[in-house]
Amino acid sequence: MNYSYIIIDDDQESVLKTKAIADSFSELTFVASAHNYVEGLNLILEHTPQLVFLEIDPVDKKSMLSLALINELHRYLKVIPKIIVTTRKKDLAFEAIEYDVTAYMLKPLSRIDFVKSILKLKKADGEEEKILAQSPPEPQEEKPVSFVHHETLSQQKPLILCIKSYGDYRYIDARDICYLQADNNSTDIHLNSGEMVTAFKTLKHFESALSYPFVRIHNSYIVNCNYISRIHTGNAVCYIKNTTTKLPFSKSYKINIDLIISEISNGNYLEI
Repeated sequence: MNYSYIIIDDDQESVLKTKAIADSFSELTFVASAHNYVEGLNLILEHTPQLVFLEIDPVDKKSMLSLALINELHRYLKVIPKIIVTTRKKDLAFEAIEYDVTAYMLKPLSRIDFVKSILKLKKADGEEEKILAQSPPEPQEEKPVSFVHHETLSQQKPLILCIKSYGDYRYIDARDICYLQADNNSTDIHLNSGEMVTAFKTLKHFESALSYPFVRIHNSYIVNCNYISRIHTGNAVCYIKNTTTKLPFSKSYKINIDLIISEISNGNYLEI
C-alpha cells in the first residue's frame, strides 16, 4: 500500500532531511510541506494525505505547531490522517500517545525509524481490512447463509495455490513454499520438501498475488520470510533454513530486506 504524506515543520533543514529519507521508500509519496499551524492545517484539508510528519516542539514558537493541530482536524475530517510526530525531545511522548499518534520519532531521524513506522502502518491497515472482512453484513445486504459460511471458512484456512496446466490441478500450501525463482516467463516454486514446481506465470504475477511473508528481494527471487535463517547484508545474500541455498538480494530491493529484518525483530526475539 502507498501513503501520500505532508511534512509540517518550522525548520526547513529538518523538512529536507525528513523528505530525503522518506523519498527512498517507494511506499511514500510526497505531497507538500508547511512551516506553521495555519499552512499545515490548510494543506491537510486541501490534499487529505494519508500520513503527516508533524513537529510539535518548534524552534519558532510563532509557528504554533503542536498536538493541538490534531484536535482541529477532528472538526473538519471524518478520517484523520496517520500522524507521525518528529521532534527533538522525549518529553512530549506520553502526551502524544494520548492523541493516538501512529509513531513518535526523535530527531535526527534514522532510516530504521521509517522502516518501523511503515511496518506499523501496514500491520494496522492489514488488521483493519481483516476486521472489515469479518464484520457481519449490513441488514439490507442479505446473503445466502451458505455463502457467508464459505467466506468465514476461507478466512481461517491457509492459502492454497493451484498450479493448473492442461487439466492438471496441482495444489500447494503456501506455507510450504520456501522461495520463488523467475525463469523467463515462468516461475519455479521451491518447496520445503526439496521439490520444485514450475508455474507458467511471471514472478511479477506472484509478487502482486502474494502478500507477507512473501517478499521480493531481487528481480529473480521472492522469498518466504519464515524460511530465512540468516541475512548477510555485506554479501547481499539470504540463507534458506535447513538447506545450503543462498538467495542474492539487490540494492533496488534493499528496503524490503530492512523491512524483513525489522519484522523479525518485532516477534519473540532476542539479540545477542
